[in-house]
Amino acid sequence: MKITNKFGMPQPFVDFAINDKYSKGKADISVTSLIDSPRVRIMKDVYNDDIEVDAVDMVWALFGTAVHSVLESSNTYTRIGHPSDKIINEERLYTKLNGWVLSGAVDRQEIKDNCLTIVDYKVTSVWSVIYGKPEWEKQLNCYAYLCRQKNKSSKIKLSSLKICAILRDWNRRDAERKENYPQAPIVFVDIPIWDDDVIDKYISDRISMHQEAQVNYDLNKDLPLCSDAEMWKKEDTWALKKKKLKRALKVFDSEESAHDYQEVYHQHRLHPSDATEIEHRSGEYTRCGNYCSVAEFCQQYKERLI
Repeated sequence: MKITNKFGMPQPFVDFAINDKYSKGKADISVTSLIDSPRVRIMKDVYNDDIEVDAVDMVWALFGTAVHSVLESSNTYTRIGHPSDKIINEERLYTKLNGWVLSGAVDRQEIKDNCLTIVDYKVTSVWSVIYGKPEWEKQLNCYAYLCRQKNKSSKIKLSSLKICAILRDWNRRDAERKENYPQAPIVFVDIPIWDDDVIDKYISDRISMHQEAQVNYDLNKDLPLCSDAEMWKKEDTWALKKKKLKRALKVFDSEESAHDYQEVYHQHRLHPSDATEIEHRSGEYTRCGNYCSVAEFCQQYKERLI
């Protein structure tokens, strides 16, 4: 990966980007890659030496690393209360499934009275906490699976999954005025726990999907397409607008709602200049071109631009 500094970031930020030491360990795949697109994972490996990332795009990753450095500065294992109670910080866990080794770095494990709480730290936005992120639920339940494999010979049982969200854009005034706004710049978000059979099937299916994609690429250089969800596609909308004008009178989530409103609109406006049309607006693929490091090499992305 090539690190650029097009925006003149201070050298310590650039050094951090250059010296990023993230590793999935001795594993075939990490949890973060498992829940992501097989296409993106393979392309990151193939084009690793050609990918360009600017230091400015890694600023928030620096803050995340700082949080984990604070964790690492404490003892890895801390006893609390009863001798069997403990806190485990920054442990990378491994398990083998379907011939592949899966790994995941669990930020914090709190064990009390044989009950386990898994905590993952995120430097994120207020928006993420208010609306939620599906990948958080997938990631933490995968960590729960790894912990269950580690503790299967013990009496330790999972009791809760939590995101500790450090909100980079938190605003005190908004917290005072808005109903669902986080009340502090650091909040805990409870994550639903999946049944064991659900997470077992999810992980097995995802590994099989990644393995099949890898084999197809190794043999034929074929890559699977990213799904709409993997490209963070926004919902399609339908805009009611006056003909020959770009600005919409009103935007709807369904074509039926747009037609219904159009009918009511014309019942009250009979002048010829009020003639309208309904324009379908395809939802933006937010990740492509904005947050995907392999977009410039991706034929799927290029074909959508044509």
